[in-house]
Amino acid sequence: MIRPARGVISESYVIIWDLEEANRVYFSGFYGKPMNLKKPKGPFNEPLILDPIESLYLLEKQRLEIYKDGKKLSFSEAFRLFSQGYEDLETKYMFYRLLRDAGYVVLPGIKFGGDFAIYKKGPGLEHAPFIMKITARNRSLSVADVVLAGRLARSVRKKYIFAVSAKPPVLIGLEWWKP
Repeated sequence: MIRPARGVISESYVIIWDLEEANRVYFSGFYGKPMNLKKPKGPFNEPLILDPIESLYLLEKQRLEIYKDGKKLSFSEAFRLFSQGYEDLETKYMFYRLLRDAGYVVLPGIKFGGDFAIYKKGPGLEHAPFIMKITARNRSLSVADVVLAGRLARSVRKKYIFAVSAKPPVLIGLEWWKP
């Protein structure tokens, strides 16, 4: 087993300062973003910034250790800490883990109007074919929600997925269809 990378909490992110570890983590599944770089094609010389969900996933998979003020955090400690500044972290983490465990590359999808951008291969290798928006089980999807999602997905050439937090989770996919 590979030794876990060391990440340090800085504000609401985790930073891997060791460049060798940063490259190893990034290229093992396109986790995080190298500082000052968009989509590296090869090894980079920048620290790696991980968002809370990526950090928790890597911590759970024992590929990352997270430190705050010199103290190593357990999964539950890190989850509790990140929950303070992250809306509905539990539900978003559940879907993130579901997708990553299924082999997808999952990145923040805010620039596409969703919670996640989902890749089959990874950024720089393809455009993300899917946008995912997570919605609560007790929230109704209006006609306007569906139309807006469809128009947005069409404009960025992606399939739109509503992820409903239920047991089991429900995924509703939208794809533009033209007769």
